[in-house]
Amino acid sequence: MKAILVLLAVSFPLLAQNRPNILWITSEDNSSHWIGCYGNKQAQTPRIDALSKEGILFENAFSNAPVCAVARATILMGAYSPTMGTQHMRSRHAIPEKFRPNVEYLRAAGYYCTNNNKTDYNFKGNDNSYWDESSGKAHYKKRPDGKPFYAVFNITASHESSLFDDKPAEPKRLKPDEIDLPPYLPDLPEIRKDMARYHDRITEMDAQVGKFLDDLEKAGLADTTIVIYCSDHGGILPRGKRYLENTGVKVPFIVRVPKKFLNLSPFKPGERVTEPISFVDISATLLSLAGLEKPAQMQGRPFLGTKRVEPTADEMEFLYADRFDELYGMRRGLTDGKWKYIRNFNPDFPTAPYSFYQFGQPGWVAYQKAWQDGKLTGIHKALWEAPGTSEQLYDLSADPWETKNLAADPAHAKKLAALRDLLKATMKEAKDTGLVPEPLFQGLSGKSTIADHVQNEKFDHGMITDLAFTATEIDLKNLPLLKGAIASSDLIERYWGAVGMRLLGEKAAAEADSLPPLLKDKHAGIRTTAGQALFALGKKDIAAEALLADVASEMDAPSLLNLLNTLRRYGLLDRLPEGWAKGKSIKGADFNYIERFSKRTKE
Repeated sequence: MKAILVLLAVSFPLLAQNRPNILWITSEDNSSHWIGCYGNKQAQTPRIDALSKEGILFENAFSNAPVCAVARATILMGAYSPTMGTQHMRSRHAIPEKFRPNVEYLRAAGYYCTNNNKTDYNFKGNDNSYWDESSGKAHYKKRPDGKPFYAVFNITASHESSLFDDKPAEPKRLKPDEIDLPPYLPDLPEIRKDMARYHDRITEMDAQVGKFLDDLEKAGLADTTIVIYCSDHGGILPRGKRYLENTGVKVPFIVRVPKKFLNLSPFKPGERVTEPISFVDISATLLSLAGLEKPAQMQGRPFLGTKRVEPTADEMEFLYADRFDELYGMRRGLTDGKWKYIRNFNPDFPTAPYSFYQFGQPGWVAYQKAWQDGKLTGIHKALWEAPGTSEQLYDLSADPWETKNLAADPAHAKKLAALRDLLKATMKEAKDTGLVPEPLFQGLSGKSTIADHVQNEKFDHGMITDLAFTATEIDLKNLPLLKGAIASSDLIERYWGAVGMRLLGEKAAAEADSLPPLLKDKHAGIRTTAGQALFALGKKDIAAEALLADVASEMDAPSLLNLLNTLRRYGLLDRLPEGWAKGKSIKGADFNYIERFSKRTKE
């Protein structure tokens, strides 16, 4: 690969001056519905709104993941995070060498590449090493004469932490009682106030976008620079960030192409484009804007530039969510902006919280307390409880806030089946490593990577995908198959067999005796899942004894975190012996979420 890049560098110096500069402005944690030009009548975003009139506004742009590190890994490499094994928040797992950052190709083609200054790329390596400069002082103005630039600027003003209690602020522009409250949120004073405060943060962010645009104009570079503005994913109020609903994944995405380079876009300035795009497409598109071919390992579709590929008639974007911070889970989805299908592979886990971090916001705290006090009903109450069903289907045209799950509606059975099959096919094609739980990564990958293991021909990805879908059907007719999987010599089959038994719960109680052997499995992740299944099947004493005893076993950090999550879910944390963690050797101790978990749960 490096030899190829050297050849590129030799081939393109004369062409570099004729290539567009690219200025990328990213804001944090704001979904598109916070922006004026995306329909928010209470927003005050004059600079972004003006940019949309000068550029191209993509109405159906999606972050494949609803959290920063996972999304940024997808952007940088142009590959799905579950393909690379980077789907778990700040996991830092190694990835195969074949995955190379878009910056590497751009630099080889003569671009001066800077990042100011967030990286958070979510895989093993030195994030800053990919750039000519990556720091708080990185800037395109430092480029050598004659070089085009690719410059990224990250705006943090809109991050979810801007509403935390340690940053108190009264709303400046809108009063809480004036807020247009979307129907997916309960009408609580704290949530209204957080919304009003966040509008102020969005306006601050908009001003910063304007500053970058003004600087570009003052430098005399606006006529030779393509400007891209987007957020890194959705957010930030409850059911925003970390959720696969549009409030978590639908992002503002605007591209301004100067007259000199209008040939690089099939769209006109001021046009609103409905074709779906997602972050996996960004790397391929950046290379296409520079006139470069997409490397084979990149999975996205270039939607602008000389190498643009037209969308298919049924173009859908792949969405994913796994462990966020201290809490485990797995969800996958598809959307084209008109329909949304989500499959929850842990439908017996509550859908809130997916992380403890957001409880720095008064609105999240008040929302949880209202649920604990029994003051919520309907969808507001349901957020805090296990859905009990693995499927969600939304008609986004009729239900843009995704409040009515159509998965059980016979009138939509055909659409449900089609999207279910398409998601299954997408996961197979992507070689989704999420089918292997993170606690099993280390035991399977050895000195290689989990992506190498899953993409090896010896790993029957199609069969495992089918088994995962079967296990999450929650249908008693699948019990014989699940029982057979539990007895398999393949540990991933054993895992999904145990998950399926857990989801069936007491309906599978007659087969509970097939699970205790897994409590002695050599893999901690299997032991924990077997304990979960026994607990669900009514064998609570056996499960509790085994799970509590296993805390003393040697295991890697993700396995221990998964076990602690399980003890918390079943109310067993207070039964751990005092000082249980003292002197305990944990493989992968740089994984700091165990300490964070303990602090959050006050254990």
